[in-house]
Amino acid sequence: MAPQRILITGCNRGIGLELVHQLLQQPNPPKQIFATCRNPNSPQNQKLNELAAQNPSVVVIKLEATNSNSIQEAKKEVEKHLHGAGLNVLINNAGIMSDSRPESADSEDFLNVYNTNVVGPLLITKAFLPFLKKAAKENPDKPLGCGKSALINVSTLLGSIEKTPETFFSFPVLSYRCSKAALNMLTRCQSLEFQKDGILCTALHPGWVQTDLGGPHAPLTVDQSVKGIIKVLGNLSENHAGILVDWEGNIIPW
Repeated sequence: MAPQRILITGCNRGIGLELVHQLLQQPNPPKQIFATCRNPNSPQNQKLNELAAQNPSVVVIKLEATNSNSIQEAKKEVEKHLHGAGLNVLINNAGIMSDSRPESADSEDFLNVYNTNVVGPLLITKAFLPFLKKAAKENPDKPLGCGKSALINVSTLLGSIEKTPETFFSFPVLSYRCSKAALNMLTRCQSLEFQKDGILCTALHPGWVQTDLGGPHAPLTVDQSVKGIIKVLGNLSENHAGILVDWEGNIIPW
């Protein structure tokens, strides 16, 4: 079942922007899409702002994932637009990657990447958790999933410890890998904590995608990845609680 109200971080480009675009094209699009980015007035956000101007259901929200004050201000802004309703889906999509290797990585790089990719989703989820709980209470008879209440943390195959030997030498990116492994653990813990509240928590690998992060040689276009993601979101159930799935719905081992 399609979510009525959804919030997505990192919507100024790539997967986040395409999620907003394709959600609007669904047969039953969400009533409200909260699209967050660090600086809504930046020229980089032109496409997102154009989508918002053409679609009243899209609300662009300023949110810096590494800034607690920014997160709280975003929460207040979203609350105004919800008018007492709950938030069905939160997608923690914003993330960064640097080219770090075991011999070159340093503390500054690790802390910066970890702060964005792990601490950011933690704090954002804490802030918007009351709205997710409210959505679950509004839909007591619905099964666990995006039609009720769901937290989706965008992760990666590169965060899988079991799969590391298959991918390490092609993509060392040490700090990114470690941060996403930590995000997977966070997702697992959140799932155990919030399932009693009717909230599904799942980690999602969008594939290797042609974005600024994935690079031009990635095998998947943003369009292909997001089409898959939206289909997967619609099929998520209690069977997907606390696991890592990819854009085709396949389960990836931790």
